[in-house]
Amino acid sequence: MDRTLAADLARLPELLDATRAAAADALATLDARPVVPPVPPVPPAGEAHAPEGLPEHATGTDAALAAFRDRWEPRLSASAGPRYLGFVTGGATPAALAGDWLTAVHDQNSNSALDGGGQDLEREAVGWLRDLFGLSAAHSGTFVSGATMSNTTGLAIAREWLGERLGVSPAEDGAAALGPVRVLSGAPHSSIAKALSVLGLGRNSLVRVPTLQGREAVDPAALERALADTPGPAVVVANAGTVNTVDFDDLRAIRALRERHDFWLHTDAAFGAFAALSPEHAHLVDGLDASDSVCVDLHKWLNVPYDSAVQFTRRRDLQARVFQNSAAYLGPLGEHPDLVHLTPENSHRLRALAAWFTLRAYGRQGHREIVERDIACARALGAAVAEDPALTLLAPVRLNVVCFTLAEAPTPERLTALREAAAGEVFVTPTVYEGTAGLRAAFSNWRTTQADVRRAAEALGAAAREIA
Repeated sequence: MDRTLAADLARLPELLDATRAAAADALATLDARPVVPPVPPVPPAGEAHAPEGLPEHATGTDAALAAFRDRWEPRLSASAGPRYLGFVTGGATPAALAGDWLTAVHDQNSNSALDGGGQDLEREAVGWLRDLFGLSAAHSGTFVSGATMSNTTGLAIAREWLGERLGVSPAEDGAAALGPVRVLSGAPHSSIAKALSVLGLGRNSLVRVPTLQGREAVDPAALERALADTPGPAVVVANAGTVNTVDFDDLRAIRALRERHDFWLHTDAAFGAFAALSPEHAHLVDGLDASDSVCVDLHKWLNVPYDSAVQFTRRRDLQARVFQNSAAYLGPLGEHPDLVHLTPENSHRLRALAAWFTLRAYGRQGHREIVERDIACARALGAAVAEDPALTLLAPVRLNVVCFTLAEAPTPERLTALREAAAGEVFVTPTVYEGTAGLRAAFSNWRTTQADVRRAAEALGAAAREIA
């Protein structure tokens, strides 16, 4: 064994203590650090920030930790903190962090029943999540890396369902065997088109259906007309929480259309599924259980570390037909196929452990409190924006996202200047809503409080007045 590697092994408890101390320091300073650090100044010509070369000789973990803290840690955002409101970004609850550390410690590749403990843990966590979101036992689930992979997996199963209806198997014969395919949706997330590209169905197979006036929710009457105009079976992608305004399609109305039309219903509930935890908002996901496949992103509102999502489906048989991996060293498909037969990955870390930890530690009530507190924070920021003459809301605050812009001359350039001016205190991301450039603040972090809302509102208001 390399001498330095052997020395690190001998000192492993000490090195882990040093890493724990560095982690504790990073977490303790989240509130004081700039949410997004300033961009480093551009160096003089000929002195670009060149990457360091690969070290030739071993220097050990101590030196690597010191180099990381010196070179890279100061440039990392406080995305785990309470005022990182860009995208839809959660943090990591204490229990989720503990679970994630132990995931690395035990280093499981839990895809095979030959080493089945991890598979059983994942199935238990999936059962808890299914219960959390109000899905029935008819839905089986698997962990994947994020909403994009969850949507891709769900649509891959939908592709095979289309083949079943037409008497072919895209898994065996290729997507071309289906002929033209139509995927109907009102306000699909960008990952849907990406998934269709990956699956060989093509971005042009996505047909945007008109939405309700002033809404991002699909118009059920327009969807029915589109289905009537679609020869043969189709795929409908419903939205349970759009990115800009957290609008929800009427899942019950879409379900009723199945009485007259033949389609696979995939619901993108990446973060909207968590509305089920709040009695005041659970009606928004009424009908979710009727979906043939469901996407839920866990590194958003469940507050587990990246990367983690879950994919549910009612047709595990078709899922296994798509993703089966035949090899002598793997178990057979059987009635309960190993996880290796259910996703594109032959290997994945035991990402279910972080979810298991936080669900086991805080239960339904603990996670309901996080969801309801974030919703209250979003409402408070929306109220502050509405009262600030320099800012204006672009849409009602329906759940946990505030979509807003400058009251005067909301150009992309001015909004970029606003974002950058406020970035030390709060991070928001750009968008366009109904043709108007805007900003969006998404609340999904377990640490965020009303005090953070006040700091964010003051920073955004001051930046807006500075721009004006």
